Amino acid sequence: MQYKIITPEEAAGMVEEGCRIMIGGFAGSGNPMKVVHAIEKKGVKNLTLIGNDTGDSYILDDHVGVLVDNHQIKKAIVTHIGRNPETCKQFNEGQIEVEFVPQGTLVERIRCAGYGLGAAITKTGVGTEIEEGKDTIVIDGEKYLVEKPIFADVCVVRVERADKLGNVIFHGSDRAHSQVMLTAAKTTIVQADEIVEVGELDPDFITVPGIFVDYIVDGGKND
Repeated sequence: MQYKIITPEEAAGMVEEGCRIMIGGFAGSGNPMKVVHAIEKKGVKNLTLIGNDTGDSYILDDHVGVLVDNHQIKKAIVTHIGRNPETCKQFNEGQIEVEFVPQGTLVERIRCAGYGLGAAITKTGVGTEIEEGKDTIVIDGEKYLVEKPIFADVCVVRVERADKLGNVIFHGSDRAHSQVMLTAAKTTIVQADEIVEVGELDPDFITVPGIFVDYIVDGGKND
């Protein structure tokens, strides 16, 4: 039986110049930092970051924003910047492009990519700056935005437990973005707090089956 376990460095090796990379987590919570730091060390540039935010500098360097700090991100597709002043600085200086997407809309756009849907139709953002440059549609007299799918080259998320076939269980709300992200990338990687043998996970609690997971990185229990 062929297992999918790789090192953080091998995971980082799959992120190439100009990649679109989805990274799970919320304001520093649930970020797959072993892989993120390996990407930081690799120094690959011109990445498009897709995720909830660009990190929280108040929790030292344990947040996805270290890639912004290292000038590896050319564009961020996020719901908000987060508490990372470096993102604001680079944005004001024209070094990084930021596309703001309402939080629910971001998840739906990712889900559309993973589920093969052409677009998400939503009233969120109608009449605001979010509407600028987007297609709209009228249904029963109501105007909606046509929000196109967001697909990535690589997705990296953190999970609580994974077996050696890639079946995973998330911790609490960590699944909020990450669960759909695993359906919407060419290459999917999970950083697992704990890796167990096949058969040890209760099937009733598996959040995402291994068919959606290409590789597993050992994140270290309670890391």
